[in-house]
Amino acid sequence: MEKGIFITLLTVIMSQGCFFKGISQVTEMSNKVTIEQLFTDFAKEKNTVRIKIGSFTMALTRIFTGTKGISGVEVYSFDECNSVVKNKFNTAIQNLKDQSYETLLSTSKNGETTKVFLKMKNDFINEIVVVTGGDGPAMIRIKGKIKPDDIQSVINENKK
Repeated sequence: MEKGIFITLLTVIMSQGCFFKGISQVTEMSNKVTIEQLFTDFAKEKNTVRIKIGSFTMALTRIFTGTKGISGVEVYSFDECNSVVKNKFNTAIQNLKDQSYETLLSTSKNGETTKVFLKMKNDFINEIVVVTGGDGPAMIRIKGKIKPDDIQSVINENKK
């Protein structure tokens, strides 16, 4: 009987460590923000400035500019939002983790955070997402079927 109680107590004590570890993992997971959540949640905030350029407009601009492979652009600026929204956005950027995107750049300096993400498919870039936090938070999403070489050629054309 004493051996059974001892085994039961030992099992309970050992499982508590697993239980608390499980809770911390669930909490950690719930704090993670995906890129889609970021766009969905913050696009509807009051005073958000939104600019969306669709595929038809992009097709027209392709005639005059070097927008190779880009089918759409979305820009969201939170400059006009109150400090609560800006702080919430800055926190969301810190927790931004999305397995379907590759992180190209992540930097933080003087209270400003910038992250650049890519979504690749079949050697093409399907999306480029840039988020920046701090006093002038913003997010940009560029969609299309973009060749990495085209990006390099645009960079080379615009060097000073």
